[in-house]
Amino acid sequence: MELPEIITRLPEAELPFPSTSVKTSVLQSNQGQLVFFQILKDCEVPAHSHKGQWGTVLEGQIELTIGGETRMHGPGSSYYIPAGVVHSARVPAGAKIIEFFEEPDRYRLK
Repeated sequence: MELPEIITRLPEAELPFPSTSVKTSVLQSNQGQLVFFQILKDCEVPAHSHKGQWGTVLEGQIELTIGGETRMHGPGSSYYIPAGVVHSARVPAGAKIIEFFEEPDRYRLK
């Protein structure tokens, strides 16, 4: 599934991954950030924590370790990471994910 232009024309997030590996589209408000992730190359996100995060997989899969418990999430699967809980991820190329971050400035915009 290709994301429509009304999504892909949104600003991109500044990530610690090159835009050739991960493409983002960000909708931001005072309440948080909604980020559409398109994974172009396999990625590993090291263990970290921040405020609350909710996500759902649109396409592909994501292996998430949340608070020491590892689970695979596929299309239609949602997850919630409470504030302060350490988590990491392995995401293969082809995945498309929507995530909402409680922090309105989780990522700086490009």
